[in-house]
Amino acid sequence: MKPTLFVLAAGMGSRYGGLKQMDGLGPNGETIMDYSIFDAVRAGFGKVVFVIRHSFADDFKANIASKYKNVVPVEIVYQELDYLPEGFTLNPERVKPWGTNHAVLMGKDVIKEPFAVINADDFYGRESFEVIADFLKKAADKKNEYCMVGYRIGNTLSESGSVARGICQTDEQGYLTSVVERTQIERIDGKVMFKEGETWTEVEENTPVSMNMWGFTPDYFEYSEKRFIQFLQENADNIKAEYFIPLMVNDLIQSKTASVKVLDTPSKWFGVTYAQDRPDVVAKIEALIKKGEYPEKLF
Repeated sequence: MKPTLFVLAAGMGSRYGGLKQMDGLGPNGETIMDYSIFDAVRAGFGKVVFVIRHSFADDFKANIASKYKNVVPVEIVYQELDYLPEGFTLNPERVKPWGTNHAVLMGKDVIKEPFAVINADDFYGRESFEVIADFLKKAADKKNEYCMVGYRIGNTLSESGSVARGICQTDEQGYLTSVVERTQIERIDGKVMFKEGETWTEVEENTPVSMNMWGFTPDYFEYSEKRFIQFLQENADNIKAEYFIPLMVNDLIQSKTASVKVLDTPSKWFGVTYAQDRPDVVAKIEALIKKGEYPEKLF
């Protein structure tokens, strides 16, 4: 059974100023997503599922999804603020999305095989798709055995501003023991620092972080549905609380319900977090094409 690639593309890219998912960065207008799908298909993924919003569905289908018609089967699901479990209603003051694990839940009706989750606007690299595909191909008959691709935090920062990362700790066997989402990380005076409240804390340069490249089996949806109900109950009055993947994963690890293997990769992550990042990303893609990592035209 070939694994599925689940692409989180519902974000509007507020810091970047538009739909990052549709920005052409390659020599023929390729998006970062195009490179991810190209890497995923050659690594052995058999289907791609996108989660988007209805507000830009027509543009997305015409300009993005149509490219893959003869490349790989594609399905689209939707994430909206009012997509809540029975018995819950949307607070009219809520404008912030519910977060990455709410987006993952949108795939439960169309994904029945092991799957990888990625962000639409992150460039993960060929080797990362290869290692996660190898893991998932062996996971078809398993439950509660997940994985994530770990990147060194020092290689994942933006020179244009702060970033959010899931900071990870592992045991001697390379299994994840905890992951904590830090929403404000940047390099200050040469040191990697994160801010919590008003306090800045230094992080070691090679600390593994999650770039939201996770591998799950379908049982993950069941746990996520139950935990989301608890999350909503706990945050009834908090209109900014988000249901992150690391929150769910951490719960499963701490309760010893599931294990998460941290997969090493030589790939270097890059992405367009801010508009100022764009020229650097274009240059990096050009360099990879010159090295023969990618063809001049993907599809």
